[in-house]
Amino acid sequence: MLRWLRVFEDYLHYKNLFQDLDHNGDGVVDILELQEGLKNWNPSFAREKDIYKTVDTNADSGLNFEDFMRYVKDHERKMTLAFNSLDKNNDGIIETSEIIAVLKSLGINISETQAKKIIQSIDRDGTMTVDWDEWKKYFLLHPAKNIDEIAHFWKRSTMIDIGESIAIPDDITEQEKRSGNWWKRLVAGGIAGGVARTCMAPFDRLKVMMQVIHSLQSGKMRLLDGFKQMVKEGGILSLWRGNGVNVLKIAPETALKVGTYEQYKKWLSSDGAKIGIIERFISGSLAGATAQTCIYPMEVIKTRLAVGKTGQYSGIIDCGKQLLKQEGARAFFKGYIPNLLGIIPYAGIDLCVYEHLKNHWLEHHARGSLDPGIAILLGCSTLSNACGQMASFPLNLIRTRMQAQALEEKGTTSMIQLIQDIYNKEGKRGFFRGVTPNIIKVLPSVCISCNIKLFPLL
Repeated sequence: MLRWLRVFEDYLHYKNLFQDLDHNGDGVVDILELQEGLKNWNPSFAREKDIYKTVDTNADSGLNFEDFMRYVKDHERKMTLAFNSLDKNNDGIIETSEIIAVLKSLGINISETQAKKIIQSIDRDGTMTVDWDEWKKYFLLHPAKNIDEIAHFWKRSTMIDIGESIAIPDDITEQEKRSGNWWKRLVAGGIAGGVARTCMAPFDRLKVMMQVIHSLQSGKMRLLDGFKQMVKEGGILSLWRGNGVNVLKIAPETALKVGTYEQYKKWLSSDGAKIGIIERFISGSLAGATAQTCIYPMEVIKTRLAVGKTGQYSGIIDCGKQLLKQEGARAFFKGYIPNLLGIIPYAGIDLCVYEHLKNHWLEHHARGSLDPGIAILLGCSTLSNACGQMASFPLNLIRTRMQAQALEEKGTTSMIQLIQDIYNKEGKRGFFRGVTPNIIKVLPSVCISCNIKLFPLL
């Protein structure tokens, strides 16, 4: 009898919730009504299309009460599993220690204060614990299906491409592996990366020109003057010189990086999905080094095309042939050592800054949800990537100059000799030539990548 009363009480609660969503009272919740309702419920929950997908209903036809109840029952079952995965001691309540332990197993380290704030955002009776009723009501319209997805918001799931080859790849969830959707995310990320790199290619070529121009000529190249010189020398299309190979290398580079990253995680942990930040850093660095080793000749060709004069090369293949004929196979690995060394400061600072920003958000703003929203994710990714680029930029510059050394009359020099030469002739600022266009292109690249990825192509 008591169980029947609870079922009836839940039915009335869901009926009232449905009526609240159905603003015009026509018995159907359309996409706009659901969108508005989710924003009022919690702004970070606003993924209304996921609910339509769950009940296999066309968004144009709307959601009737029967569809809504089907979604509620299915989602409640999933949230039961998520609740049980958190409730380690099976006492029917979730405590701060259990939040900390589960998130830590998923690679997210939070303090007790942060865990208390998360509990407080869900707790309704002031006990500083969360029972099943509180959990169910809070996550009823949350898009996440399990605790892995709730935590995955903080596991670099944006697949943002800013044109850097040494970034740590994103994690693939177990659910994505089982469903086979991981390749769709990679394809979407590849397409987004290609569009972003093409849009920002003029800034990328300008960066390369500014890095090497001082060693080729007596003067410096400034931002606006650099664009004018490139256009004057080869026309508007010359701004995209070298972009073809830069886009072409996305597919093999991403496949190698993600594949080896997953393998390195397995080797470093008995359960590859449950690793900490140190293991992620080591796995990501090794994966980046592996991918860079395999595609590095394309990096050299990209630099040679970017600094080459109009008519010097007829294309990617011709550039490769001329390099092989004139300088031998070793030319394809010029600058390889500083390139590998650059992975460590880039990946390390990128991760550390991201973790710091994540913890700051959890500490001060995680009152309504664990989901920070796309704007916060973009901001964190942009800032952490920019910091990583600044830290590794001197090595990036040395790599680029070594790749372009054949253009100089004096011949090639070693990495140490080049460092001494830059310091003696150009000072400390010489190690950061070209950093301005490099930083300028970060935010637009992130925004372009994100918009293309979120566009419903797949």
